[in-house]
Formats: sequence, structure tokens, C-alpha cells
Amino acid sequence: MADHSVFHKIFLIISVLVSSQAGEYTFELADRDQQCFHEQFSESGKEAILEFQVIRGGNFDVDLRLFAPSGKILYDAQRKQYDSISFKIEDVGEYYFCFSNEFSSYTHKTVYFDLISDLDEDEPPYDKIYKKEGEGNHAYTQMERSLRIIHESLKMVEDYQTHHRLREAKGRNQAEKLNKRIFLWSLGEAIIIFVVGVCQVFILRRFFTEKRSTI
Repeated sequence: MADHSVFHKIFLIISVLVSSQAGEYTFELADRDQQCFHEQFSESGKEAILEFQVIRGGNFDVDLRLFAPSGKILYDAQRKQYDSISFKIEDVGEYYFCFSNEFSSYTHKTVYFDLISDLDEDEPPYDKIYKKEGEGNHAYTQMERSLRIIHESLKMVEDYQTHHRLREAKGRNQAEKLNKRIFLWSLGEAIIIFVVGVCQVFILRRFFTEKRSTI
């Protein structure tokens, strides 16, 4: 019976930890276009973080607006390459944010964003489990402390991996763009050299060609 209770608590801990993350998304934003996303929050007083980064296209910049359920603008930025926005959930309801590429006339963008919700610095996710079970003050067991350390370590590793992947993708796109420019520049130089060579041969032939006078 004790083993069943321990495994039940472990399952609840994992469920709470997993449910605290809203998810990561990568999408294509066409030129002169705008895309909006929304997230429903059912509890007020908590913190949420919205991180975004442009990983491909143009100057790697977009416009972003974040709205509260009342329509109040919580964040408004133009032509940002990346940012991390922390905001407090004051009103229960649907929060939505819009990425805009309307200022661009011919380049589309690839945008990554991560919305982390259900954050509460004053109450660890483990306390929610014991509140549900009617145990207000509970001393964590060694296994529960280990699970917490493992979760925090894995979350840190995941964040580092995500940021490294984004930097690698952005660097690769810049390298491909630079390679294309070098290729076009080299092709243009080759064409110019060929044209100059043909012109030089034509001019030299004119110098050594005898003109016959007509009587």
C-alpha cells in the first residue's frame, strides 16, 4: 500500500511538471502578413514568460504585440530579432500575441517562440500535489527531492539545447546567405573578366589589321 502511494505521488509530480510547459513552436511568417496565437489562463496572480527569436529571413526582425483579455497591450515592439517577455497574469481569460511582418515587402521569416506558463515563484509545483491530497505541510522524501533536482537539471539542459539549436540555425542561415552572395559576386567578376578579355582581343586585332585603301 505504501509503494502504491509513493508511485501515485511520483506520477502526480511528473504530471504537474509536464503540464507547466505550454510548448514551443516554429512557424513561417510570409511577407506583408500577420499571425496571432492565443493561450487560455484560468488562474490569476501567476507569472508567464514569452520568448521568441527570428531564425531566418531578411534582417531577422518582426513586430510583436501582446494583449490581455481586456484588450490592453502588455508588450509592443517593432523590428525585434529576439526578446524574452515576462508578464503577470492579472486577468483570467484568453491572452493573445501577434507576430507581424507587414513592413516587409518581399522576404518571409521563420519565427520560433516558447510560451512558459503556470509559473508561481511562491509555490513550488510539488505543493500543489499535497494541497490536492489534503497535506498542507509535507516534508519531501529523498526520492521526491531527487525528482525535483532531476527535473530542474533536465529543464536547464533543455533550455541550453534550445538556445544552441536556435543559434546554430541562425548561423547556418547566415552562412548560406553569405555563400550565395559570394557565389553571385564571383560569377559577376567572372563575366566581367570574360567581357574585358574579349574586348581586349577585339581592340588588339584592330591595331594589327591593315586597312586597304580603295582607289
